[in-house]
Amino acid sequence: MRWNRFGIRSSVMAAVVASAALVVTGCGSGASSSTSASPASETPASASPTSASSSSVSPDSATPTPVTSPSVASPSASAAAVTPAVDSSRGAAAAVCSAGSLKVAARQAADRPAGTGIGAAIVEFTNSSAKACVLKGHPTVAGAGNGSPEKNSPLSVTTTGSASPVTLAPKGKAWVKLTFVQVQGEADGFCESGAEPVVYPTLVIGLPGAGKYQVALDDGQFAECDNKVTVTAVSRVKPS
Repeated sequence: MRWNRFGIRSSVMAAVVASAALVVTGCGSGASSSTSASPASETPASASPTSASSSSVSPDSATPTPVTSPSVASPSASAAAVTPAVDSSRGAAAAVCSAGSLKVAARQAADRPAGTGIGAAIVEFTNSSAKACVLKGHPTVAGAGNGSPEKNSPLSVTTTGSASPVTLAPKGKAWVKLTFVQVQGEADGFCESGAEPVVYPTLVIGLPGAGKYQVALDDGQFAECDNKVTVTAVSRVKPS
């Protein structure tokens, strides 16, 4: 014999319910239906707390915790792994190429103004040291004074393009382009401005923080008009 949650024996409860049903039957079907529904409604009520209690203490409810932790930690570990690489690359780019770490050469440019002079030249910088170094900026240009720096003849420089750091690995190269006011005509030629053309066997090329270098063309001499030159910024891309 079982006891319900109110401490009443099931058999007694059943008898009481049966008697109540007989008495109420004569009063109408509406009273009967409301009385019979009352015991049925107790069943889900008693089951509902049990279900809620089970879900709150079930071991399965703790399962998402270890699964969630690795997925959250994984991006952090990935970010930490990337950071040193970025920092180390920035550190390598900090040193400016010293005056003794570069070799400089010059040759005529393929793309140059119309005329009979040199017109334009490409200046090439090679890192001859054992360590990476950085070049940045636009060059200064002067006609060399035959071995006497005080006799150098600075050219008026017009810059083109924005300057950004260029990191050179050992044996790495960078370039600038010099474009002159072109000499016209044959023989000694002439300048459209009416000035006399000037010829320099060598030029002195300077870069910010990296010193100055005297350089000759590998295929001629620098001939120009008006002591003017247009220069590009140092670039890792060789100009034409």
